[in-house]
Amino acid sequence: MTLATDLTRMSAADLAAAIRSRSVTAVEVTEAALGRVNALDDHLHAFVERTDAAAIDRAAAVDEAFDRGEDPGPLAGVPIAVKDLIATAGVVTRSGSIAYQDWVPDEDDIVVERVKAAGAIILGKTTVPEFGYSGVGHNPVSPAARNPWNPDLTPGGSSAGSAVAVATGMAPLSLGSDGGGSIRIPASLCGLVGFKASMGRVPLYPGCRDERFPGVSSWETLEHIGPITRTTADAALLMSVIAGPDARDRHSLPAGDVDWLDCVSEESVATAVEGKTIGYTADFGLFPVDPRVRDVVGRAVGVFADLGARVIELDPALDDPTPHFWPLVMADSDLAGMRQMVADHGGQMSPHLVELLTRPWSAEELTTAQMGRKRLVNQMWKLMQGIDLLVTPTLSVPAFPIGMQGPEVIDGQMVSAGSWMAFLGMFNMTGQPAVSVPAGVTDDGLPIGMQIVGPHLDDGTTLRAAAAFEAARPWAHRWPDPAPAATSEVTS
Repeated sequence: MTLATDLTRMSAADLAAAIRSRSVTAVEVTEAALGRVNALDDHLHAFVERTDAAAIDRAAAVDEAFDRGEDPGPLAGVPIAVKDLIATAGVVTRSGSIAYQDWVPDEDDIVVERVKAAGAIILGKTTVPEFGYSGVGHNPVSPAARNPWNPDLTPGGSSAGSAVAVATGMAPLSLGSDGGGSIRIPASLCGLVGFKASMGRVPLYPGCRDERFPGVSSWETLEHIGPITRTTADAALLMSVIAGPDARDRHSLPAGDVDWLDCVSEESVATAVEGKTIGYTADFGLFPVDPRVRDVVGRAVGVFADLGARVIELDPALDDPTPHFWPLVMADSDLAGMRQMVADHGGQMSPHLVELLTRPWSAEELTTAQMGRKRLVNQMWKLMQGIDLLVTPTLSVPAFPIGMQGPEVIDGQMVSAGSWMAFLGMFNMTGQPAVSVPAGVTDDGLPIGMQIVGPHLDDGTTLRAAAAFEAARPWAHRWPDPAPAATSEVTS
């Protein structure tokens, strides 16, 4: 195995330690990552914008800082991929839309500021559906991202390219965003860890907050930014850098009540779920689920019993929250600005997005959705009073063919296009912490994710449980062997 291959298969935590010890340089690590991108991305399409020269320059600066005896930060020299919905100063941020094909932000998003300050090396921007309004990875302006476990299938979205980059070793860390599952979806379909912390743990700006940019300013009461990684330890490392308050985000929470790195320490993991009560539901009594998913996740949740937890099967009495999701998104959006965008570019925009934006939404529909969210929050906190954690499938299905918005049939039932994501958006509506971890694979080798959900603000217990499951059922040694897809390119 070559040095470059070794480096692209190392965790972010191990790379950071190796660079800090000077057993490898940041430039060597960055060159290895870029080599991996060169080898794979022509057919997987994780990246829509690469910053190779800037990455090498930043890596050289990290090496020079270490040579001077300085500390460039906890992520010094570690490559990272950044979702193309997250603003990057001086680097085009298209958001998957023709309307922003030439937009170069004049400021970084807060999380980009923070990873830069921590010494990370940004490799470029990753593929997204248009403005994130989809759970898959295709848009009208760039090739569709492909699942590395089977490139004819979707990797999920909207953090599509971010997941593909990590799953294939192009980058050990990536930043995703999650307004309705968009970190957890591709994590599940690509066999990764995807962590959505409590609403406000990770501040956002200008994304979702800057009213000058229609589309970019959407999702304010639903959006979270977080890590997509191969391990819970790497997720904790990235959270230790990006979490914490910022005055630019009115939702941001005070720092100090979660020690992210301690959540994944051996001491914490050893007893993480002992004595805990974990509630499990395969479907909430509401959603059709592929039998393969039921089987894999149903067996995986039993690991918690082996670790000393009490696992109980729930029959939650929830009203179906899914009808309220898109009205909430619309209420967060600049409808006037985005409808003007449709007037200017509608023929070059994603049809499902155009349909959403041009629908004659009534005030009653939007306020009914707000009441539906309140009802869900109240039902969920009452449910969580009797348990420490809630476990569900992450998705109702394994990966499906690229180009689709979702399967039409699940377990023999006709479903709407978004039904396969039904376990996810509810926890954006409540703001609870949720993490997807690899639970197993189908008979044909497709990853299936399990979702672990904590009570409001209990991020620590949620991440510790994920780390305990990983310790019992490790997965990071599994790597896809991606080959070029047989099908033609797909755009929205």
